[in-house]
Amino acid sequence: MKKTFLATFAVATLALSSLTATAQMKDPDVGGAPMYPTKTIVENAVNSPIHTTLVAAVKAAGLVDTLNSPGPFTVFAPTNDAFAKLPAGTVDTLVKPENKDTLTKILTYHVVAGKISSKELAKMIKAGHGKATLKTVQGEDLTASMMGGKIMLTDAKGGMATVTTADVFQSNGVIHVIDTVLMPN
Repeated sequence: MKKTFLATFAVATLALSSLTATAQMKDPDVGGAPMYPTKTIVENAVNSPIHTTLVAAVKAAGLVDTLNSPGPFTVFAPTNDAFAKLPAGTVDTLVKPENKDTLTKILTYHVVAGKISSKELAKMIKAGHGKATLKTVQGEDLTASMMGGKIMLTDAKGGMATVTTADVFQSNGVIHVIDTVLMPN
């Protein structure tokens, strides 16, 4: 009886831990929309209702093919609310064809080569004694730090963004949702 109970308990524990591991592999929803690790950054972003401004900007900058490529990329993705914090008319001005270079510079400042999870980023911050420097695809640096258990990013102008949803894994990288648009020099 005791052996049967222990065997049943062991099987149940193994099944539960397997189920937990499977559940942990699911990406978090973003803006209430499911995200799929089998899709690319762009394929997932277009389904996020809180990233419509970002998607429009990526299209206007001609970055769709780049963000659909194998990568991998780490994208710090500002929400619609993040873009709304910019001065009135900024987004409308940036998406005009004559401002494509400026828009591209801003958007690629939100992208880092490689697939960096929040756990890896936290390790980098710890190894850097509280700060990690990330070289963006645009060429300038972002500084990552921790504040109150959250990952914070500081841009070239001293602006700060908080990672609000981390580890949205994609087939070609990872997205970390942020609450503020980052600005290069």
